[in-house]
Amino acid sequence: MDQQTDQSGQKPLIRIENLGRTYRLGETTIDALRSVDLTVQVNEYLAIMGPSGSGKTTLMNMIGLLDTPDRGEYWLNGELVSELGDSRLAKLRNREIGFVFQTFNLLNRANALHNVEMPLIYAGFGRKERLSRADHALEQVGLADRAKHRPVEMSGGQRQRVAIARALVTQPSILLADEPTGNLDSATGADIMSLFDQLQKAGQTIILVTHEASVAAHADREVHILDGTIASDTGAVVH
Repeated sequence: MDQQTDQSGQKPLIRIENLGRTYRLGETTIDALRSVDLTVQVNEYLAIMGPSGSGKTTLMNMIGLLDTPDRGEYWLNGELVSELGDSRLAKLRNREIGFVFQTFNLLNRANALHNVEMPLIYAGFGRKERLSRADHALEQVGLADRAKHRPVEMSGGQRQRVAIARALVTQPSILLADEPTGNLDSATGADIMSLFDQLQKAGQTIILVTHEASVAAHADREVHILDGTIASDTGAVVH
């Protein structure tokens, strides 16, 4: 079978085959991932779940191009990324992956607009294009009227929306969210999850990493990781 297509003839956004990652701590070896196979289609909404130490964070780091496997293959948008060097991975990561973390990771001295445009500065975009894209991203998350406000002047939910806008500004293939409601109260968390639902309906591929069943329930598909392997997968959704 062609690496670029699955059994239905579709070209998957992500194809992971026999992926493995072993960490060595002194004389101890830890098999964080063992022979993982995973295919994700464009516009899927996927939740990765598992207890602490299950390997879900390692898998997230692999998908997000933050780590490289010891064995197996990872194809992203038809490119074999598991064999690329650090420089090429960094460029791809900035272009293809939009990260959302529970801690927001915003620059406190910068306003929302500047926080959102930061990935475009690293990508080499000119100022006019950066500001236009950043404005649009803030509109996508309903914060166009807060562009000049700094994080300290915003609620937790608004700060997370700025972080989501920053993740969207490069128009990434994947929005990768790690416990995106972890620092929010339940009502604000539900509001953020509603935003993710809207983004997926607009065409965005979303991968959530979470231990919360209520968060995972928003996804169309749940993959459970246990002891470095996929213990269960509700199956790919046909759009």
